[in-house]
Order: sequence, then C-alpha cells, then structure tokens
Amino acid sequence: MPTLFEKIIAGELPADFVYRDERVVAFRDIHPQAPVHVLIIPVKPIPTANDIEDGDAELVGHMFCVARDIARQEGLAEDGYRLIINCNAHGGQEVYHLHLHLVGGRPLGRMLQPQ
Repeated sequence: MPTLFEKIIAGELPADFVYRDERVVAFRDIHPQAPVHVLIIPVKPIPTANDIEDGDAELVGHMFCVARDIARQEGLAEDGYRLIINCNAHGGQEVYHLHLHLVGGRPLGRMLQPQ
C-alpha cells in the first residue's frame, strides 16, 4: 500500500513543491509548525531511519544538502533553523516514509523540555 508521500511523489496528490530532482522532493507541510516548514523526502521509499542502508549514505547526505539550500532560499540560514527526522511511534513518526523536516522563521526554543 503506497504511503501518502509516495502518492505525492507520483503526482496522485497535490503538494506545494519547493524542490524536486531525481532523488528527492521537497514541499511545504500542510500543517506547518513554524512560518517555514518544508518536508524533504527521498523518492526511494525508506520506511524509517532504522531502514537506512549503508548504500543510502549518499542519498541521505543529499537530503541534508537540499535542506541547506532551501534554508538559504527561504532566508533561514543566518538566523537558524531546525532539521528533524522522527523515527517510529515514540519518535513521533506519522508517515512511514523517511522524511526530513526543515522548520524555521521564528525562535524555536528548546527541542525537548526537561522532565
């Protein structure tokens, strides 16, 4: 069963794309958590960070380079931004297709609150 992201990549569902090449796509999150919230997704379906294989190193590195470039395009680079990959239920992953969140445009505060 294809994931939501596979349907977006295939053009079956709409998205506000900010970047696309043969390896990754990037589009604005439909439920943004900051003024800028972009998802960077590999075209290759990789369910979780646990499923990244050694041969995926170049692809994962490319995702980070694309995130850097989008951060510059969106005017986030100087003030800062956050990159997030959630993994499985306790990590907050909702769609089981690896994706990198690029968030910024305001002070983001602490990543985790002390307990």
